[in-house]
Amino acid sequence: MKRVLLLFILTPFFFSCTTIGPIAELMGEIGYLSDSQVDSISKSAEAGAKAAEDITPSEEYYIGRSLGAIILSQYSVYNDTKSTEYLNKIGQLLSLNSSRPETFGGYHILILDSDEINAFAAPSGHIFISKGLIKLTENEDELAAIIAHEISHVVLQHGLEAIKKSRVTSFVTILGSSALKEFGSKEVAELTTLFEDSLADITSTLINSGYSRKFELEADLMTIDILRRTGYDVYALSKVLKNMSKVLTPNGLDFAKTHPDPEDRLENLKEEGDINGFGKKIDPNRRFIENLRNL
Repeated sequence: MKRVLLLFILTPFFFSCTTIGPIAELMGEIGYLSDSQVDSISKSAEAGAKAAEDITPSEEYYIGRSLGAIILSQYSVYNDTKSTEYLNKIGQLLSLNSSRPETFGGYHILILDSDEINAFAAPSGHIFISKGLIKLTENEDELAAIIAHEISHVVLQHGLEAIKKSRVTSFVTILGSSALKEFGSKEVAELTTLFEDSLADITSTLINSGYSRKFELEADLMTIDILRRTGYDVYALSKVLKNMSKVLTPNGLDFAKTHPDPEDRLENLKEEGDINGFGKKIDPNRRFIENLRNL
């Protein structure tokens, strides 16, 4: 009976996270729960409330830094000042033409000293692009397409969305492992220990699994918009994807592991382009003409 009632108390379908704690305290006062059980339930409620909160820009920045630290624990930085500055100049120009020109800590790009084809966009503008991916590009337009795609993930807060979902999962994990263990539920405890509530595990999962196909398409479409606004070739992303499709190994450990098949992305872009008409090539003098036409 005690276990059934406890599960009833802990289930968010019956009570909100903010009411679970007070109910547990009341159960403790009448002697139905021990002090340690009340404490476990209260901690679970706090975790649930935290999971429901919006993440502030400063929190997003430090989450991004934490993810960056994990990435840099797995990859070395390619230390070439000229190349890094060049990518960051392009990145600043592209970000200014996005719907989120500024973040809490700004946009920063590092080159990873790896020949694998990969790129990562951490929350708040921490961007990492492998040397191997850069070598696939043939001109600045194509390089800009890669950078704009990663900026798009930041603008659309895809990393943050993944982490928010993980924080909810983390709440369930804490709820099970800290509260239910008090009641000897071995099976439930074993299930909940399959998950970890630390940021390191959340971000590691993000690196290993990558963004969803839906998120990748959203970023691809925004990339084209940013390229157009900046004056780069809107076909550049398609060219990069075609180059990728030639060299990527299906089910490989790099870009193929964390991204949808380039051919699928090309097909999606073609379909969207046919509908929305973004396939017109940009006149390289567009900005010059638009800004000086009144002289």
